[in-house]
Amino acid sequence: MAKILIVDDDAHIVRVLSMWLGRHGYDVVTARNGEAALATLDREEVDMIISDMNMPGLDGVGLAKAVRAKSGPTIPILMLTARCDQERLSEQLAAYGVRVYPKPFLPSQLVVEINSAFGGLGVAASEGSVS
Repeated sequence: MAKILIVDDDAHIVRVLSMWLGRHGYDVVTARNGEAALATLDREEVDMIISDMNMPGLDGVGLAKAVRAKSGPTIPILMLTARCDQERLSEQLAAYGVRVYPKPFLPSQLVVEINSAFGGLGVAASEGSVS
């Protein structure tokens, strides 16, 4: 079972993503900001990081840079953002192998994106449908 680290300061987003990902066969760990995410990564191995872009303290870009400096390109990172400059942000984060995904989002569509990042290996992909 793939383990996904959700990093977001919005408790509602964390709750919704945790529920959807758990329902689709993923193991979920959470952190409320970039600093807490780095501490989690010191204790646990994860297969993917889904992070909010704008958080107090270490934001999504800072987290992505720190993860890449520490772990290299091995962990897929999906960055959630409501920023209107998503194209520019995508270009900025491309060097770090980060995929940008817009907020607001449909949880079912985000699960499709996550399954795609894992090469369709998630539970939802193997069942052939995402609800």
